[in-house]
Amino acid sequence: MIPMGKPIMGEEEKRAVIEVLESGMLSQGIKVKQFEESFAHFVGTNHAVVTSSGTTALHAAILAHNIGAGDEVITTPFTFIATANAIRMTGAAPVFVDVDEKTFNIDPDKIEAAITKNTKAILPVHLFGLSCDMGKITEIARKHNLLIIEDACQSHGATWNDKMTGSFGTSCYSFYPTKNMTTGEGGIITTNSEVIANKLRKIISHGSEKRYYHGFVGYNYRMSDVAAAIGIEQLKKLPEFNRRRIQNAEFLNNHLSEISGIIVPKIDAGHVFHQYTIRVTSSSCVSRDKLAEILLEKGIASSVFYPLPVHKQEAYPEYNHLSFPITEKLSKEVLSLPIHPSLIETDLLKIVSAIKEAIIK
Repeated sequence: MIPMGKPIMGEEEKRAVIEVLESGMLSQGIKVKQFEESFAHFVGTNHAVVTSSGTTALHAAILAHNIGAGDEVITTPFTFIATANAIRMTGAAPVFVDVDEKTFNIDPDKIEAAITKNTKAILPVHLFGLSCDMGKITEIARKHNLLIIEDACQSHGATWNDKMTGSFGTSCYSFYPTKNMTTGEGGIITTNSEVIANKLRKIISHGSEKRYYHGFVGYNYRMSDVAAAIGIEQLKKLPEFNRRRIQNAEFLNNHLSEISGIIVPKIDAGHVFHQYTIRVTSSSCVSRDKLAEILLEKGIASSVFYPLPVHKQEAYPEYNHLSFPITEKLSKEVLSLPIHPSLIETDLLKIVSAIKEAIIK
């Protein structure tokens, strides 16, 4: 079976974990601090604060900016539900804006129409490893005095005009096993603000700056030293992981771009291909779901990200009546194929052959 994702763990990660286990300092020790410093340097920000997941990173980041009940945060309905959940968890309301059909990212030309007197922030999601149009989004945020909180959970190493995602505002990453780099589970928040960084450290540690003294009700969102030790080694490998993902995407594009009914992703500068997502359109002789079924029969995994947009989820009944046509169209067409760095050419050829056999009659 060719899996959708396959974390690459080497001897470096194993040695790093053993070093932590032997030290006896398993929680908030020197590895956490080292990982935070290394990741901040990589992204190009002054500070980074590690957390237990990408979701907790988003929640803490929104809280750190005093966003809560009565406030609105503009984001996309075409994302993993954690994006919207993190907003809701603060008491604020997500306000959805449809996406661009070619990039899958929030359409910046539709953002201003969604701004109200209650809007406090724009939360763009760099979906599948491609940066949003941060030029336009930054301009809108400045014009309306809004915060930018980036969901960079899928864009480790991605850039917009050579500027790293995660450096445009307060930004959040996930280190789930299928991401471009992993800590097993974990997240991180990047920021240039010392004030925000200090507040984040209290939020993720029960509202405490000094042990057993709590200024407000916070959370236990901390990362362990074991996870941080893995992250340090994974970060060193991230550029090579991303290079291989891009190389795999180019290979697939070269072989799939001429197939009728298939739309391949554009390989924009700065795209790091957390996912390689094609569109199986109505002009294809097989449906998206049927193609996924055929691939599975041939030992090739695939996934649909995302089959049901956030605004149509049962968990968001008050949004179910809304319509975002591009998002709803894409949710019926998208199919993500294996793209991870562990793939070899024979794997890629098998994927190509299976798709061509299914569609080209």
